Amino acid sequence: MLDLPRFTAAAVQTAPVYLDPAATVDKAVALIHEAARNGASLVVFPEVFVPGYPYWNWTMTPVQGSPWYERLYRAAVDVPGPHVEALCAAARRAGVVVVIGVNERGRHSLGVLHNTLLIIGDDGELLAAHRKLVPTWAEKLTWTQGDGSTLRVHRTSVGPLGALACGENTNPLARFTLMAQGELVHAACYIALPVAPEDYDMAEAITLRTAAHCFEGKLFTVVSCSTISPEIADLIAGDDPLVRKQLARPHAALSGVFGPDGRPVTEPLVDEEGIVYAEIDLARCIQPKQMHDIVGHYNRFDVFRLHVDDRPLRPLVFPEEQS
Repeated sequence: MLDLPRFTAAAVQTAPVYLDPAATVDKAVALIHEAARNGASLVVFPEVFVPGYPYWNWTMTPVQGSPWYERLYRAAVDVPGPHVEALCAAARRAGVVVVIGVNERGRHSLGVLHNTLLIIGDDGELLAAHRKLVPTWAEKLTWTQGDGSTLRVHRTSVGPLGALACGENTNPLARFTLMAQGELVHAACYIALPVAPEDYDMAEAITLRTAAHCFEGKLFTVVSCSTISPEIADLIAGDDPLVRKQLARPHAALSGVFGPDGRPVTEPLVDEEGIVYAEIDLARCIQPKQMHDIVGHYNRFDVFRLHVDDRPLRPLVFPEEQS
């Protein structure tokens, strides 16, 4: 008999302790244990939650923002490293699967920062560190591109789990790569983006992306988005009333859980801080697959084929390593 997990997922919507990795990890650990006490088996945190998002890329010139890049680099996380170990220990003690975004410091260059999603098993094992494939727009001033080596679905206690960061959820080829590996639980990690163009509604954009992935893949998505705390607004805006107004714009964040029909399983959380809990029953993915299984019978792989280069990108390869 096929045994598909049924469990409670927790989508965290909150702000980091900005540019303070130790305090932010402490906050994440407390939230992991809170979610576990409330019955969660999967806890999803926002994009680059540790130690925060580089909003200055959107509000300052590249020259003005350069010292902020250094601050972020110094506050970034080593993978592996003590902050990751603390998160893994919390997942093990709580017995939950955790997905959390970090700024990952480059090992070989002071100019390399990655937007990375850590996927941690309920036994505390670090299953993956997925690096965002393409930094979005202004983010290119901060983050280096990832590669296809971490575009994987992981067999966890809550089912086949994949994860993408923010704008990656707009990339149909990245999403298909996860679906084609049997993904049934998707973690979509975002940041609040009130500094986008005036006609852009971040909460609406998150809803559209999430509904599309769920409906196309007949799967569940847990969406976690950060918020902007007064501390972040004070640091980024300073005395600039225009930037302060930008950062206070509503509909900048949405977190929740969506089902295989593309609809929210429960009411999403918009802008406010909190944790959204929802029950996920993976058996609900079976019947919709009979109609549209785009990684199975509802496709033509003799016509379409996706090639994914899953080799890690390296700046240097010695001749003896090529043999």
